[in-house]
Amino acid sequence: MRIQHCVIGIVVLALCIALPAFAEEDVEGSKDHPLANRMPGYYISEYIDRDFDSVPFKNEKGQEVNAEGAYTYVDYLIKAGAKAPSPVEIMRNYINAFQKIGGKVLNQGTEEVTLRIEKAGAVTWIRVTPYNAGDGYVLEFLQQKAMTQNVTADAASMIADITATGHVAVYGITFNADSAVISAEADAVIAEIAKLLKQNASLKLFVVGHTANVGSVEAGLKLSQARAEAVVKTLTQKHGIAASRLVPYGVGPYCPVSTNQTEEGRAKNRRVELVQQ
Repeated sequence: MRIQHCVIGIVVLALCIALPAFAEEDVEGSKDHPLANRMPGYYISEYIDRDFDSVPFKNEKGQEVNAEGAYTYVDYLIKAGAKAPSPVEIMRNYINAFQKIGGKVLNQGTEEVTLRIEKAGAVTWIRVTPYNAGDGYVLEFLQQKAMTQNVTADAASMIADITATGHVAVYGITFNADSAVISAEADAVIAEIAKLLKQNASLKLFVVGHTANVGSVEAGLKLSQARAEAVVKTLTQKHGIAASRLVPYGVGPYCPVSTNQTEEGRAKNRRVELVQQ
């Protein structure tokens, strides 16, 4: 009997030596997101980083809307012996941190909070989800472009719409945030507009700027006019289109094509339209 006890003891001791202690270290390849560090005493237990994904987030009305772009998922767990903060403390820490860099709380409940940051022409969705009374929490980030280009804007498709309806919405012309500075990504689309005008020598256009219903109407009208003028200036100075063929006009938020209650709707409302004179 004593021999059996000794054998069992040796086996248990061998197992203890052979099995390493549970390592409370960040999973390989993981890191904190550039926008936020972790709460003290936590390590990363799961990490996902994708160049492109479609993920639902809650908007101001609690409705789930899909956002598309670069997605990062970070799951934090409290280390043994460390005292976990409450879920409320976790959420408030991140709310305060993100608000300091321009973040806006879209939806807050007892189990999660959703925020959005609009900065430098990009929109970043953020979700903070504590669980197990604060023993763990998840941070999710999805960075999308201010405007997702769904339709190829080429000269052939634009003239087809103008011929059929008298106008065409062009979504590939993007600007720096709250300015009339055209982004470099818009060069190819403006080149297609120039091609359209050169292929149709008698065509004259109103270049109409539109904004989403964000901020004052006066500011929207001023910005949309400035953006329309910037497009005309690029067409005339860079592509040699006669100024007499183009009239810039800004209508601000007055002609929406979608709701202004969601980011997707606002993105559709921010556009340049070509209207046949």
